[in-house]
Amino acid sequence: MKVVSYLSSVPKNNTNKQKEELIEKFYKGVLRCGDSSMIQKDYFPIDCDAALIQGWVYADTTPSHLSLRKKVIDYQKSRNKYTIVADANLFLYQNKTNPHGYLRYSLNGVFPNTGIYCDDIIDTTRWDRISTNTGIRLEDMKPTGGHILLLLQRQGGWSMGGESIVDWALGTINKIRKTGCDRLIKIRPHPGCKKSTKMFLPKVNPFRKMPKVMLCDPTNRLENDLNDCYAVINKNSSGIVGPIIKGYNAFVTDPENSQCAEVSNHNLKSIVEPRTFDRLKWLQRISMFHWSFQELENGQCWKHMRNYCQ
Repeated sequence: MKVVSYLSSVPKNNTNKQKEELIEKFYKGVLRCGDSSMIQKDYFPIDCDAALIQGWVYADTTPSHLSLRKKVIDYQKSRNKYTIVADANLFLYQNKTNPHGYLRYSLNGVFPNTGIYCDDIIDTTRWDRISTNTGIRLEDMKPTGGHILLLLQRQGGWSMGGESIVDWALGTINKIRKTGCDRLIKIRPHPGCKKSTKMFLPKVNPFRKMPKVMLCDPTNRLENDLNDCYAVINKNSSGIVGPIIKGYNAFVTDPENSQCAEVSNHNLKSIVEPRTFDRLKWLQRISMFHWSFQELENGQCWKHMRNYCQ
């Protein structure tokens, strides 16, 4: 098989070296499996069986790396070939430096209902290794706490599907209050979203006049906002992974596009009495599409995904 790894899918002003490293290491891993492998630095697609890109696409494809990603995705699709997508590590909350280089890999999409995650056969030892390497341990469910925590996503991010983070938060609060639940609701902006900084200035904060609703400081550690937390809610992003592993009640409002759907409540009507789930089985599943830099370079990742590209 022929595999092209697109270095040009990485932003030109990239400051995260791991984004470039994954391209190089995946390229080497394909060679070790005996397949044809090359790195593309230019901004046009090349004929191949599988194309690796770093990241997905946004509505705005003006930047050259985003335009390239869309071209590659469309080109591969038109030829019934595969696009391999390297996306954020779901376990990144534990250590932002990601020393083992774990990232998640899928085919043809980044949502559970659009991408192929190569997770239909579970090797339970993968979670054991990831747990050992990251220091993450599955914690017991927490006793009932006080407040509800809303985790906002990036304004304009592709996972929001065009919905404003303010509209999502207001709609979620309204649904919670309709159940008769009057718990304090804390809203935590995404710490990496610069747009939300302006959106939530004191004079324009859309939640400032709402009773028992407060805005958290995103520069504080998440653990501070989780202290005495009753339940955590987000739309569909990976921000809720850590709270789930730590044992907090979880809700996702867009389960079709969430990797946490199987371990989260979906209907806010059950906020008064949330369900609990088999979280170990879920961790074993999502471990099947997380691969370290070592596993990229020695070919283990490609050897596993290759079976799904034929």
